[in-house]
Amino acid sequence: MPAEDGFVLDPGAIVSAMRRTLELEMSGLSQLSAALDTASLQAVQLIAGLKGRLICAGVGKSGHVARKIAATLASTGAPAQYVHPSEASHGDLGMITTDDAVLALSRSGETRELGDMVAYCRRFGVPLIAMTMGAQSTLAKGADLLLLCPKAQEACGETRAPTTSTTMMMAFGDALAVALIEARGFTARDFARYHPGGALGSALARVDALMHAGDAMPLVSDRAGMGESLIVMSEKGFGCVGVINADGVLAGMVTDGDLRRKMGPGLTDEAVKAVMTARPVTVSADMLVSDALRIMTAGRRKITQLFVCDEQGCPVGLLHIHDLLRAGVS
Repeated sequence: MPAEDGFVLDPGAIVSAMRRTLELEMSGLSQLSAALDTASLQAVQLIAGLKGRLICAGVGKSGHVARKIAATLASTGAPAQYVHPSEASHGDLGMITTDDAVLALSRSGETRELGDMVAYCRRFGVPLIAMTMGAQSTLAKGADLLLLCPKAQEACGETRAPTTSTTMMMAFGDALAVALIEARGFTARDFARYHPGGALGSALARVDALMHAGDAMPLVSDRAGMGESLIVMSEKGFGCVGVINADGVLAGMVTDGDLRRKMGPGLTDEAVKAVMTARPVTVSADMLVSDALRIMTAGRRKITQLFVCDEQGCPVGLLHIHDLLRAGVS
């Protein structure tokens, strides 16, 4: 495989290099897992108890990782923000308050640009968490808590460009975030508040965001006949009709499938109670739509419509599988 500058790329060597990289980074993660100590626990406790935000900082590749850690924490309910150390030295230190804490990332722990931020933390009593491989570094010595990454081998050989080290830092940040999620009981519904857009936001939306309510619901009394029920089914266009008793509770449901199974010359003369499926599967308005989709498709089910009922069993809406598909829920 000729490259643009004339040298030949050996496919075998390429795959070998990729596998070696992954093996070295996996080794680094294994070492990191084994090295977790009480400082990690204290860091989670500190972040969980903050009145303000966790300020994440780093330069270069460590800065990119710090941005990602801040984004992950913020999206999972732990207020966090990235502040560039150089910008901090030119006014952005004002963003950091005594209610905050700082998480500073540096492979060596000797990143010059972090100096002013470390000094600021010491002066104003802002808790400083260091994430570094330099156990005796300036950053480590100035920190209140040290999240020490093992000195694992970088994957890129002689160039020593950050590879294994940044992978470990990224994973360390994820570990902190997940520990915080579980410690605080952060749920999928909480997560949905911070992810309203895209397919993820749709999957985390509640049923009441997609259901058809009010006059849009196809409903008839349990005293109705099938003639009336068929008219309502046709008018509402959902391929079903809900059957409610005198108390407004959903007693049953008639679907297109029920009609096919009961089809005959005297169908329109039947009472709806004789045709309906009693006690149909229902969902609640505050259920996640992703959970509703699982109910529709669980096992050998082929449910296309679900009535949404309140605690008394009264219908408050109707959810159709086409609504989920249009919203990108899968």
